[in-house]
Amino acid sequence: MTCSTKEAPPTACATASSCGQENESSASIALVEELRASARVKAVYDDIKKTLGIDFVPNMYKAMANNPAYLEMSWARIREVMGQEGKLGRKVKDIVALTVCIMSGCDYCLDVYNSAVKHGGLDDEAMIELYSVIDVYSGLNRLNIGLQLKQDSKPWFGCGA
Repeated sequence: MTCSTKEAPPTACATASSCGQENESSASIALVEELRASARVKAVYDDIKKTLGIDFVPNMYKAMANNPAYLEMSWARIREVMGQEGKLGRKVKDIVALTVCIMSGCDYCLDVYNSAVKHGGLDDEAMIELYSVIDVYSGLNRLNIGLQLKQDSKPWFGCGA
């Protein structure tokens, strides 16, 4: 299930009924729902919703809110890195984030960033191309780690022809 608005990429929801609503979670800790949030946390929640263009607070941030200082620090860092176009642009950053999610095995993040890259313009063909690159390089990385290969004495610039 994904929630979306026209302004922002879809964001994963914990349950089919959780979009913009209070929800029960199977998280290992209590989530700080908006109605129970302190003023400090509520301010961060409001910024998250405004910045992402959504009408709910994603569960990841609700979990972080158990430590308001950590929530503030994490959101500021995420907003600064992912919210600024920079030289990479949003699409490239979302592709990198998706790749890290795949390599980390985070289902929650996979839901978010699969939706984000599709929202950013990747069609099914592009998704398969992306996943094939990840497939090739995760295998090559495991091969090189297993063989304990050392760095080449001369530089080279990737496997692309």
